[in-house]
Amino acid sequence: MTVHAHGVGSAPTVDIALALLAAGAVAAYIAGVVISRRRGRPWPTGRAVLWCCGVAAGAASVIGPLADAAHDSFVAHMTTHLLAGMVAPVLLVLAAPVTLALRSLAVTPARRLSRVLGSAPARFVAHPITATVLSAGGLWLIYVTPIVDAMREVPLVHVAVHAHLLLAGYLFTAAVIGLDPRPHPSSRALVVAVIVLAMAAHAILAKYLYANPPEGFAVADVRAGAQVMYYAGAWVEAVVVVIFCARWYRAAAPRAATAP
Repeated sequence: MTVHAHGVGSAPTVDIALALLAAGAVAAYIAGVVISRRRGRPWPTGRAVLWCCGVAAGAASVIGPLADAAHDSFVAHMTTHLLAGMVAPVLLVLAAPVTLALRSLAVTPARRLSRVLGSAPARFVAHPITATVLSAGGLWLIYVTPIVDAMREVPLVHVAVHAHLLLAGYLFTAAVIGLDPRPHPSSRALVVAVIVLAMAAHAILAKYLYANPPEGFAVADVRAGAQVMYYAGAWVEAVVVVIFCARWYRAAAPRAATAP
């Protein structure tokens, strides 16, 4: 008998742990905002709202009615993946949590965080190419291996996959539109290339799923889910592209104004 990730017995423990983790993420961010403001360094309320919305989107992908429906409906399944891998990362990146941490932490922890961010392993993981492989490549791996079936049967696999989607999506989005400081930012030409590559990989996977539905779901359901992936994903990608172009324009504007 198949036991879904939110089946009887596993659901209370897993869901409570994830809900507490989400609440902790929100509380930590709000605490950072309070500390920053007390030190006379204002922090935009809008960023706090973005963080809360991002955490809520990530949590909704693993707990609650939508996550429960994802075990039987491919449309719901794909919606949770979009929330975890695309929507939540964009919201979280725009909240600039690293900048807030550097402002609110004591001097010694802040310096340690800066050293970690500037370390070779951190630069490798945050590099646009690495982030693209982790994000787009990881998504392909889910659907061309038995992982998609294991997600429906093993609670830890279900949670681990969504954690990967969230973290990989965050790394990719931060590499493209990150507001937080980056010790060694990549060239915009490289970023444009990885954006195009990621969009192509996403679109091709949606078409692949439409033509090759995974077992365990109705064909019509899979095709509807593939369309959600293709069209809804394209809208999120469009938002990322607009933000990237806007930041590029703002960076170039001062130089244009001072040019002879």
